[in-house]
Amino acid sequence: MKLKFKSIILYIILFISFNFLESCSLDEYNPGGFTMEAMSTSEEGYQTLINQCYFAMERYFYGSDNWMTLTEADTDLWTYQRNMSTSWTQWFWYFAGAAPNTTYTNNWWNGTYDGIGSCNTAIFYADKVPFKTEQERNAKVAEARFLRAVYYFNAVEQFGGVTVITEPAKSISFKPERSDPLTVYEEIIIPDLLFAFEWLGKGTDATTTIPTKKSALGFLAKAYLQTIAHDETKKYAADALKYAKMLIDDAEAGGAQYNAFMYPDYKDVFKESNNWNNKEALWKHRWYAGSDGHGSSNGNYRMNRNNEYFGCNLFQFGAFVDNQDFRLSWEGNQSGIFMPTQHLLSLYVQEDGTLDPRFNEVFTTEWKANTNYQWDVSTVSRFDRDASVVGEQITSGELGIKFIMPQDPDYAVEASTKLNQKYLVVDYKDVYNDVKKNINATYSYQNPTGNYTSDGSSENPFNYFYPSLNKHNSSNFYVANASKSRNGNLNATFIMRMAEIYLIAAEADIYVNGGSNANGYINKVRARAGANPISETVTIRTVLDERGRELCGEYARFYDLKRTGMLKNNNYLQATHPDLAKFFQPEYALRPIPTGFTQALEGGGAYYQNPGY
Repeated sequence: MKLKFKSIILYIILFISFNFLESCSLDEYNPGGFTMEAMSTSEEGYQTLINQCYFAMERYFYGSDNWMTLTEADTDLWTYQRNMSTSWTQWFWYFAGAAPNTTYTNNWWNGTYDGIGSCNTAIFYADKVPFKTEQERNAKVAEARFLRAVYYFNAVEQFGGVTVITEPAKSISFKPERSDPLTVYEEIIIPDLLFAFEWLGKGTDATTTIPTKKSALGFLAKAYLQTIAHDETKKYAADALKYAKMLIDDAEAGGAQYNAFMYPDYKDVFKESNNWNNKEALWKHRWYAGSDGHGSSNGNYRMNRNNEYFGCNLFQFGAFVDNQDFRLSWEGNQSGIFMPTQHLLSLYVQEDGTLDPRFNEVFTTEWKANTNYQWDVSTVSRFDRDASVVGEQITSGELGIKFIMPQDPDYAVEASTKLNQKYLVVDYKDVYNDVKKNINATYSYQNPTGNYTSDGSSENPFNYFYPSLNKHNSSNFYVANASKSRNGNLNATFIMRMAEIYLIAAEADIYVNGGSNANGYINKVRARAGANPISETVTIRTVLDERGRELCGEYARFYDLKRTGMLKNNNYLQATHPDLAKFFQPEYALRPIPTGFTQALEGGGAYYQNPGY
């Protein structure tokens, strides 16, 4: 029996939003008198209630098209492609100076309380299930409580104070109150995670959506550390360090107790063959591509498009055409929206002038043509090539575009001959501005023809192309209207992995011990990557920068900036992403409560809205 979930129409009633399972229905008329209590009369039926706890997380959070934008966009690491302000201004530009949009968080507000309601229902009815042992019962409850903690964690970090509900709703309130974030941590998030840690199983590397002990330990360390954003006394920093060290000690001892593990070679972390059974992942969330079973009518709906979102627009150059086979390789995409900022790329430049090895592992900078192409006069003019390039041919499968970095060993030679190559050489210096710390909107032609000028007033043809994050690349997806899928249609996205635990320990150690051991924690991560060790005194900024290098594109940066105080004033963004800083207001560190919800509350709900919206 499958439940069909209804969307919450205009968020009319808060507690319906909080507990949507109370308003779910069967796909068809149910003469059997379906109730939640009836579902709890067997372990099989109760498992359906547990499964529903994941629905909103898959549909609106980690499986959603735009969850990445809530956690990585509007930060120092990413800008919209070409650094241009478009319809994505709410995600990348803090509304670009326009009136704040108070509806773009509808799905996440809705999904948050759909998920919380599902978890509350599963927890409430657990006592009625005829489990063989209390350990089995508690393990299932622990699963629901872990997920509830994750929902509330994201709720308070996105929206600030929220209304807490821990049981199925029995009444309607049109004037709900908001609990401050630290209270939500202390009364819900941390107790739920502690319970989950006690009762969840050890699990295996094949475990996907089901959380395990190491999942709970990792989120305990993460949650305790994040309380620093809401507590100037930092009273939980020691707990963050404590639980981080428990995982670190286990990983370094072989993982016997919690199955903790960190790959000794950074190359293995995002290898596709390690995706589903990834040993380093503390918790993974599956997402489907293809027929998702949740309302898709065409059978080709993609729940997660992180691969596309980080790809640059290769189709601006004629050696690349947008066909199905190329989409299946995830090499190029017109819909790419995440472009690395100058600051993010600068983080990979080591003190000795070399590139941190992680850069070439997680960023794609070379692309092979997928069609035969011959340079014509107009394209030679547009891309400032030497006239001798006219008529040169690129065969499908040959190098089509190469992005070169000043730190590349052969950069000087490649830069000096870039206008004479038959493949398109894109020079970092033509795209990024190290002085202004942004992206060049214009370009000065060396071989000006027609409307292309050498005075720096021409539109930049090169900023369509940039290093493209490939952490999420996978062939495990189903393309709309394609007749095939590769390697099945499942994939996993890592919500948290072991390397982050070392960085949590480093930051917590600064608060607890003045950073006496922080250097060692960071250097464990850097040594694994083959990066140069850090010898200077570690500061919060040191950790923040290392988190940018290690964790960019992994749902963490917005929370990192909040926790470390970088969103309390404009100075940090002025130094790292000045174009974004123009539109920043401190109140934007909280997202807007959707007006469709607030207007249904008593008095119009103005009291419930976050400042600045």
